[in-house]
Amino acid sequence: MLDLKFVRENPEIVKQNIKNKFQDSKLGLVDEVIELDAKNRAAKKEADDLRANKNKIAKQIGALMGQGKKDEAEEMKKQVAEQSARLAALEEQEKELGDKILKIMMTIPNIIDPSVPIGKDDSENVEVQKYGEPVIPDFEIPYHTEIMERFNGIDLDSARKVAGNGFYYLMGDIARLHSAVISYARDFMINRGFTYCVPPFMIRSNVVTGVMSFAEMDAMMYKIEGEDLYLIGTSEHSMIGKFIDTVIQEEELPKTLTSYSPCFRKEKGAHGIEERGVYRIHQFEKQEMIVVCKPEDSKMWFDKLWQNTVDLFRSLDVPVRTLECCSGDLADLKVKSVDVEAWSPRQQKYFEVGSCSNLGDAQARRLKIRVNGQDGKYFAHTLNNTVVAPPRMLIAFLENNLQADGSVRIPEPLRPYMGGMTEIR
Repeated sequence: MLDLKFVRENPEIVKQNIKNKFQDSKLGLVDEVIELDAKNRAAKKEADDLRANKNKIAKQIGALMGQGKKDEAEEMKKQVAEQSARLAALEEQEKELGDKILKIMMTIPNIIDPSVPIGKDDSENVEVQKYGEPVIPDFEIPYHTEIMERFNGIDLDSARKVAGNGFYYLMGDIARLHSAVISYARDFMINRGFTYCVPPFMIRSNVVTGVMSFAEMDAMMYKIEGEDLYLIGTSEHSMIGKFIDTVIQEEELPKTLTSYSPCFRKEKGAHGIEERGVYRIHQFEKQEMIVVCKPEDSKMWFDKLWQNTVDLFRSLDVPVRTLECCSGDLADLKVKSVDVEAWSPRQQKYFEVGSCSNLGDAQARRLKIRVNGQDGKYFAHTLNNTVVAPPRMLIAFLENNLQADGSVRIPEPLRPYMGGMTEIR
């Protein structure tokens, strides 16, 4: 969420940013919120003046009563009563205007970083760099669920009966591989200085609206019926929420956390849920990383975060590339985002396995995450990135480590988490 003062003083910058994100339907919101803000400030000034005047009259009434001038005092009491009625109306007006302003401000997108390429959607994202040599083997790579089924490692039919499409049973060595990847990712991030955390898997509505836009919430979140609770779509939600309404001492920054959680997503929209695969599903597990830092450090941390994901995938012999998200592909709160994509030998193309985002002070402003610095309080910057999400990671891992005889090679770093196995047969 932007600073209202910034919008008021820089309306053309805000409008151009909206155009850059191809959200022209929101252009009118800028003038509307500035007008509402002017009315709100006028109402607030009048209310403040009335309160000051009431206090002044109250003292005069006391003096008149002390002098025995009851009639004059009664006349002044009438003035106070009239002003009290007006003040109550103004306070109600302030609340109504404040609610309208907040709703609009939470809809106006964040100012994107100048380095973000301008484009309408993900088809215009820009490749930054490739890591590792993509390999196309001289044998056929089956669909990922077929590879898993060869090891009796997945049961989609039973899951469909139990929960519907978008769910799965992982079994045997494939289930073990899933857990091994998560455990390896956890230790990988701990070794890079991050504090491990297992967060709440449900969050309240004020945290939901603090960490994402209304459109994202509607497309992603499952609400618990009869409760002010939502299932998290990623542990970033509750991890950033951990700092809600706090003042952090500047010397305590940065806060660097890595978290494990299950994730639950509606997956509404054009992509939909897969019938056969585990690429887009309702439930999965993930290792995440988040950073809360000083504004001047957020660019440095952004580059460190996506590099962590690249390094993890490369340590498991999976070729990847980084992709700069264009303006039209950025969620409203994001300043800048880089996707990490893994190589698929079967499809002979890359596919997304993680996303790194710098949100500037947008989440901190919504959640009131402040820093106490030498020159006073200011809003922190927040960042997040996927370390690994095993359903997608399993696809990349199995395809890139499949051998001609149908076995799957286990890279050395993962072997301690697989009981010393060098391959799955």
